[in-house]
Amino acid sequence: MEAMQKLMDGIVQFRKEDFEEHRELFKNLGTEQKPHTLFITCSDSRLDPNMITNTLPGELFTIRNIANLVPPYRETSEFVATTAAIEYAVVFLEVEHIIVCGHSNCGGCNACLKPPEYLETVPHTKKWLELAHPVRDHVLRNMGENDPEAMEWMMEQENIVEQLKHLLTYPYIKERVEAGQLTLSGWYYIIETGEIFMYESREAGFILANG
Repeated sequence: MEAMQKLMDGIVQFRKEDFEEHRELFKNLGTEQKPHTLFITCSDSRLDPNMITNTLPGELFTIRNIANLVPPYRETSEFVATTAAIEYAVVFLEVEHIIVCGHSNCGGCNACLKPPEYLETVPHTKKWLELAHPVRDHVLRNMGENDPEAMEWMMEQENIVEQLKHLLTYPYIKERVEAGQLTLSGWYYIIETGEIFMYESREAGFILANG
């Protein structure tokens, strides 16, 4: 009940303070949106896309899921929330940038490195994380299991790179990237320090971007 009361107090405070401060912005956003960036990130409660990018409502079109995963492109009649949101952002909203943002201490990435029985009680989560199995297998081949912390760090970062590759399987993304109309970027956010590292393909690694 305390948590719900906190939320109720929050919406009152929003209307009285934050909304009033940005009244004109919300008025303009009332009939349309024109975000410049598609921000794909983890559902983790410790990561706030607008806070870490210092952006206002209307700037980011955000997709959140466990472990910031991007399913490879495929035509299907199934319900595919992440794929549909990517399509909407790129084709309909014509975003200029796509950022895949992973983070430290990612529960989804950590779960991938656990024994199979670890996820037996959450079958849908287990199925979803199969998308990260190629990354997991790569980490296990190269790291072994002697350094859990290093394995998790490598899993989180390699996972970001893998999702960038998945994005390029979408024909309309590949076409726009090659035409210079769309950029792709991978970010790695360290929760406890606020540092954000950006993936540099020429360096084949992540470089501190906000030091």
